[in-house]
Order: sequence, then C-alpha cells, then structure tokens
Amino acid sequence: MTKIITTVTIIYYNENSLELQHEVKRYPKNESGRVIIPQEFKENKSIVAVCLGEITIINKIGDRIKSIGIEG
Repeated sequence: MTKIITTVTIIYYNENSLELQHEVKRYPKNESGRVIIPQEFKENKSIVAVCLGEITIINKIGDRIKSIGIEG
C-alpha cells in the first residue's frame, strides 16, 4: 500500500521556552487519515495544533510583547 505524504504546519511550544513556534513538515498518513508525526519530532515539545498544508502565521502570542519598548 502506498502511503500518502501530507504537508502540515505543526504549532508547538518547546519545553524550554514559552515562545509559540511552528514548522512545516511532510509526513505520511495512517489508514484512518491521521498524520504520523515521528516521536523524534515530538520530543521536548507540546504540540498545540497540526494544520493541513503550509500555513502563514502573521501574528502569534508573544509577538506584540517583544515589540513594546520600555521608556525610562
């Protein structure tokens, strides 16, 4: 049986950071249609969402906090 390779965007937190991160990957689907994410990728991450296709994230939690300057 040929495995269908699917492009997904995975949104996650790294174990050592509160910054929301994302990566575009290509993984196979299982027989029920779920994307198979390798354990190596999951290590030290909390996955928030798996989106179908390549997603362009224009703003995420924490982006605005970094851009605010503190006047002294």
